[in-house]
Amino acid sequence: MLRRDLVKTGAGVSLLSLLGAGARAAHADAPGAPAPTGAFDASTVRRIAERLSRSAYRAPDQTLPSAIDSLNFDQYRSIAYREDQALWHGQNLAFDVEFFPRGFLYRPRIEIYEVADGKSSPVPYSPDLFTYGDPKLKVADNVGFAGLRLRYAINTPGVMEEFCVFLGASYFRAVAKGQNYGLSARGFADGTGNPKGEEFALFRAFWLEKPQPGVDSVVVHALLDSPSVAGAFSFTIRPGDMTVFDVQSYVYPRTKIDEPGIAPLTGMFYFDANDRNHVDDWRPAAHDSEALSIWTGSGQQLWRPLRNPRDLQFSAFSDNSVRGFGLMQRKRAFADFEDLALNYEKRPSLWIEPIGDWGAGAVDLVEIPTPNEVNDNIVSFWRPGGGLAAGKEYAFTYRMYWGWDTPWPTRLARIAATRVGAVTDDPAARFFAIDFSGAPFDNLPPDARFHLVPSSSAGTIRNVVVEPDPAIHGWRTTFEFAPGDAKIAELTCVLANDAGPVSEQWTYRWTP
Repeated sequence: MLRRDLVKTGAGVSLLSLLGAGARAAHADAPGAPAPTGAFDASTVRRIAERLSRSAYRAPDQTLPSAIDSLNFDQYRSIAYREDQALWHGQNLAFDVEFFPRGFLYRPRIEIYEVADGKSSPVPYSPDLFTYGDPKLKVADNVGFAGLRLRYAINTPGVMEEFCVFLGASYFRAVAKGQNYGLSARGFADGTGNPKGEEFALFRAFWLEKPQPGVDSVVVHALLDSPSVAGAFSFTIRPGDMTVFDVQSYVYPRTKIDEPGIAPLTGMFYFDANDRNHVDDWRPAAHDSEALSIWTGSGQQLWRPLRNPRDLQFSAFSDNSVRGFGLMQRKRAFADFEDLALNYEKRPSLWIEPIGDWGAGAVDLVEIPTPNEVNDNIVSFWRPGGGLAAGKEYAFTYRMYWGWDTPWPTRLARIAATRVGAVTDDPAARFFAIDFSGAPFDNLPPDARFHLVPSSSAGTIRNVVVEPDPAIHGWRTTFEFAPGDAKIAELTCVLANDAGPVSEQWTYRWTP
């Protein structure tokens, strides 16, 4: 899929017409009933979602005036929101909000409301909210919005900057201080990697709670909708050195969902030193994220370097009460990428911390072949065991950390690099070099020794070497992998001393 593309749906209706006449008048006849305008509290969107789930899906409006019906990328980019028209602009608040026009890939009309003093009201649309590179693109119709961006003085006091965007299907992304956009998150995934195709749910409405003066957090509510599921999300967002989202979500399946994805993460991995066999590029690497990291319910810490495979790869890491997982970017030096324009070293890692016990399930990883760095080809999420049944309510609460690393330090040694290359005298074999760095190597005695504990589901691991790496104040391990007749193999290793493992567990899927 193209990066942050919006999946097209059918003929559209508004949220008001979908809810019916009873809901349209609810705030007048029954205070607190689920209506998109009027009285609003923390349960309002949840009640709307539950009601929606009991009726057939009807897509939001996608019709556009002819002048903007076929916008290309450059035309769409030329339509810019006026900064002085931002919601809450000039009101001495820590945040303001700008909105995206409809058109190009972003056709559905997304309904947006402001919540103040316990009541919600629509954010009014006007074509005068935007400037236009081509005056012909300004139409008088009440077209409405496609999404929103949140702004905050995240880098420089008094200078408002975009740090979070909700745009396209249920996609959203954010950055911490000093970062550039990279990977995205989604509200929900359904059937990711399935040959039958994936269903993309849509955030079809947002409610923006007006923050109080002096408060450095903002609350955004979102209504999720698709043919298979409706849902309610509440995001409490705190930007800074680590930008944190507290997420409360409720999903209401219309049908049984066999392959649900909770807290989905989506990014791009094109190539790096562990996987560049079919890439001819002058840079050392190009990716949003370099690995999937998992902290299991039993206390293991796993590190799975990403790949751009020749064929789609699906991996499932079964677990019970998972402590956290994320798509991580550890390479933070310009020399790691050498890209002046894209600055991959400044792209955020995104860590998911479940709040409460999520029970049995798996952290899934989908790796899709891509011929370039334009496509999002990596997806990871939590898949609850047994799927989701129709007609029930499911609650998932979690915390998202957008930043430079995991939110907590670890005493374990960490994977600093994975490099893979040819073996001179065996064309079928591969040479692996894995660097470890971190706390276990602080204040080591001169006679310190470590050994590698490797394993493989197929083939043979041979010629293992472990030696100090003074350049990173760590240790380097190397080995050769001879696959034999294997077509796929799962490789793992940990660094250990006489007392036991001292590192996170490296895990790698080899394919020809």
